[in-house]
Amino acid sequence: MVRLPVPSQPTLRPFDVAVALRLLLEPEDRYEPLAEALATSTSAVHRGVARLQSAGILRAGSRTIARPALREFILHGVRYAFPPLRGHEVLGMPTAWSHPAIAALLTADTQPDGLRPHVWPEESGTVRGDMLVPLFPSTGKVAKQDPRLYELLAAVDAVRLGSPAVRRLVSDFLAERILWGEEVTA
Repeated sequence: MVRLPVPSQPTLRPFDVAVALRLLLEPEDRYEPLAEALATSTSAVHRGVARLQSAGILRAGSRTIARPALREFILHGVRYAFPPLRGHEVLGMPTAWSHPAIAALLTADTQPDGLRPHVWPEESGTVRGDMLVPLFPSTGKVAKQDPRLYELLAAVDAVRLGSPAVRRLVSDFLAERILWGEEVTA
C-alpha cells in the first residue's frame, strides 16, 4: 500500500493581518510596492496573500479584500488566533488605547483599568509603557511610514487587548475608517 503525503493545514500568520489592512487601504496590482510598504520581501508578501486567499479574506485568485470576511476575522477571531503577548515596561510607539485615535474614543465607562500605556518596543519611541509584542517584527517601521496603517494596527491591538466595551467602540471606529460594507463612490 502506497501512502500518499498529507498536506499540512494552511494557517494565517500575524503578518497576514498587516497585508490585509494594507491591501484594504491601497489595493496593489503588484507585490513589490506592497512588500516595500510592509518592509519585507516580495516572497513574504506573496505567501501572505496566498494564506489570505486560502482563508477567504482575499477573493480567490485576486488581491481584493472580502470585506465581510476581514471584518469578521478582526472583530471576532484575531484575539484568539493571535493572543496579545505582553512584556515589561519599555520605550516604544503607542498602540491599542494608547494610540491617540483610539484614546479619543474612550469614555469613563470604557477606559481600561489602570490605563497603563501599551507600546510596541521601538528604540526611537516616545512613550514609556507596557510592551505589547507587535504582530510582526517591522511593525514600528511600517507604522512610521504609513499613519493610516499605524492607526488600523493599533485598533487591531485594542481588539486583541480590550474589554467587550472597548471592542465595541473599536468596531465602530474600524467601520468608519475602512468602510466595511459597501464601496463609497464619489
